[in-house]
Amino acid sequence: MVSRASKDYDYLFKLVLVGDSGVGKSCVLLRFADDTFTDSYITTIGVDFRFRTIEVGGRRVKLQIWDTAGQERFRTITSAYYRGADGIVVVYDITDKVRLLGGRRDSPQLSFEHVEAWLAEVDKFAPEGTHRLLIGNKCDQGPSRDVDASDVEVFSRKTGIPHVEISAKTGTNVEDAFVSLATRLLADRLQRQPDGGQDSAPQTISLNDRVKSVFGGIPGFDKACCA
Repeated sequence: MVSRASKDYDYLFKLVLVGDSGVGKSCVLLRFADDTFTDSYITTIGVDFRFRTIEVGGRRVKLQIWDTAGQERFRTITSAYYRGADGIVVVYDITDKVRLLGGRRDSPQLSFEHVEAWLAEVDKFAPEGTHRLLIGNKCDQGPSRDVDASDVEVFSRKTGIPHVEISAKTGTNVEDAFVSLATRLLADRLQRQPDGGQDSAPQTISLNDRVKSVFGGIPGFDKACCA
């Protein structure tokens, strides 16, 4: 059973979505948090976030999910939101190998340079032990696939980071992806709280003045398809 409106929760986890601009992070967030989708979405300026409460193992788990901008010019701002993160979701576009290669479309080897760069940033700014999840978006566009699933599986095994392909457009695997991450986070928290108690001091997280200033004063944002 899932509740989107409940104000009560047993555990609170902060998740951060990262990845290149245009891979569909905002659409992934909207699909999971609000069960909605739009073909045209304004590129994230700085950061945004949504809440959703789900039930995991009989416990109410509240997820605060931060959607960060993928553009280099916002990197200093968004890197601050790794702090205190319980989970990091790295999103890439399965129809755009260049985003993973970091180079020419005819490059002979799939090196996942952009994904690795995001993971390096996670290593630098996120707390030690932060759980990670690799998401390939736009799996509904199979004929346009540009990233070999077997290469991603090899990368996932090598890094030990779970991987799932989803579609923000159709909703395929979106729910399962976040629930699986929440399940891992809860298991880890319970292991550190053997009595099974609730969070002793649930934190209150709000959109501070620094974020508000980001949304208000930067021109030049455009619309991007984020299926």
